[in-house]
Amino acid sequence: MNVVLDAEAFSALAGQASIRKQKVRRILRTAQRLNRDVSVPSLVLAELYRGRGHNQLVDACLSRESPSLDTRDTDRDLARLVGGVLAAAGADSTLIVDAHVVAAAGESGGGVVVTGDEADLTRLAAPYPHIVVEPI
Repeated sequence: MNVVLDAEAFSALAGQASIRKQKVRRILRTAQRLNRDVSVPSLVLAELYRGRGHNQLVDACLSRESPSLDTRDTDRDLARLVGGVLAAAGADSTLIVDAHVVAAAGESGGGVVVTGDEADLTRLAAPYPHIVVEPI
């Protein structure tokens, strides 16, 4: 079981001190204690890279959290899973980034999606009982 961050969870981790950041940190500590992989899909990073200030926050967070936070690039296997997530939920490509998060959580047999967008991620993960959506 792995842990995957969506854009809002990663932004909370990268941002200023907040309740959301504390929750993401607790989840990461628990994952580390349980020897679970933690990742963020590269498409989530693409969504967050929005100019110099944002880029610096993203890069600083990746550096600070490395090596415990991996980046999951989209290869053919993940792309196939993403398409399946969208199809199973009856969703269109507007949810492509969120579908990457769900697919990355499910590719190893199950996982936890950490999200600030509970409604969309719950919809996408609903067909997969082995994926848990954890709101921040």
